[in-house]
Amino acid sequence: MRSRSVRWSALSFLLLPLLAIGAYADSITLGTAGSYAVLAGSTVTNTGPSVLNGNLGVSPGSAVTGFPPGMVNGTINKANGPAAQAQSDLTAAYIQAAGLASTGTLTGQDLGGKVLTPGVYFFASSAQLTGTLTLNAQGHPNALFVFQIGSALTTASNSAVIFTNGLVDKNVFWQVGSSATLGTGTAFAGNILALTSITMNTGAGISCGSALARNGAVTLDNNVIGGGCGGGGGGGTTVPEPGTISLMGGGLIILAGVARRKLRI
Repeated sequence: MRSRSVRWSALSFLLLPLLAIGAYADSITLGTAGSYAVLAGSTVTNTGPSVLNGNLGVSPGSAVTGFPPGMVNGTINKANGPAAQAQSDLTAAYIQAAGLASTGTLTGQDLGGKVLTPGVYFFASSAQLTGTLTLNAQGHPNALFVFQIGSALTTASNSAVIFTNGLVDKNVFWQVGSSATLGTGTAFAGNILALTSITMNTGAGISCGSALARNGAVTLDNNVIGGGCGGGGGGGTTVPEPGTISLMGGGLIILAGVARRKLRI
């Protein structure tokens, strides 16, 4: 009896790393949309010296105004093939984010003052950020945060999203069922995937992430988007490849088998 107990303890210990990997194995893949700081469905309108660190695109619409004085450190694509492909990839990412199983429900709660760990957070209707939201990556470089918002996302003036215990490098996604509005001076982070439109009021910024709207407009006013990430790629979350996970899992299973045989002796 004691031998069996020891055997299962050894197996559990060996499988812990695999379980830990599984906790971060989900990924939101932006595809070509990941290279865009701003992507809109109808128009992009800018006021003032906004700076976009990445591409700017609009499709199927073609109207882009306010550049200059706005600056794009990338390519401007208007109603062309690359913009259409980016919109297709954005739609796929939006559907993927909306389809993830939630790990927590925050309906009716203000995000301000909360400290959240990696997970998928669900709002049945709108979401509000007043003050500071802290995302605790728990020291994991592949930590993934997804916010599923049924309708609108709104931030109050001078609100902020900050990280503790590690940067998450674009692994934050805001799937918004209607439109997103960032209040004046908001220091935001993450990729906004909005079904309709995105409005960024004066001085609001997205240090690490993007403003991606499927059907409506993106409206800018002296904003800085992108360029503030601590490293990592821009096409999706940086998680182990499936092949890597399989190899590690296979190795752990072999080790578990060896441990079982030795415990029988």
